[in-house]
Amino acid sequence: MNKNYILKDGKEYSIRAGIPEDSSEMIEYINTIAEESDNLTFGHGEFHTTIEEEQNFIQNVNKTENKLFIIAVIDGKIIGNLHFTAGNRPRIAHTGEFGVSVLKKYWGNGIALELIKYLIEWAKSGAVVTKINLRVKEDNNKAIKLYKRLGFKEEGVVTREFCINGEYFSSYHMGLEI
Repeated sequence: MNKNYILKDGKEYSIRAGIPEDSSEMIEYINTIAEESDNLTFGHGEFHTTIEEEQNFIQNVNKTENKLFIIAVIDGKIIGNLHFTAGNRPRIAHTGEFGVSVLKKYWGNGIALELIKYLIEWAKSGAVVTKINLRVKEDNNKAIKLYKRLGFKEEGVVTREFCINGEYFSSYHMGLEI
């Protein structure tokens, strides 16, 4: 399901399911965001996926009812993405975790908000998912505020989960029951 939105500057962007043909651009996108933020679980030069591996990943997500891979696109270019994966076994197939990112140039435009709302709507529309989880770096206050606004609740803290340039950071684990 494609959805269209308008940025604050009037430009239109859309959110849609990722497809294998997005793989090459997706790898470029990931390498770009890795340089732009310390809030991710990977940094510059740490994402080592081939185009073929990315294609297989997207194909597998798209044929699995409890996984979701969506991208935000403006003028044919990927500017954001969200990936949700639930468990593979029956006891945990209803719950999973997501990660979301947006190119720094587009921060503050509500794109992450719309990607997460898309995920929640997808889960509510009959997916087998009844619990959405996330991890967020303790000092990522904008993201924490956004997650709380969407109904996510803090469920715990994992200390020293991130190590960036020799400095440790805890992460908050948050969840939303559908």
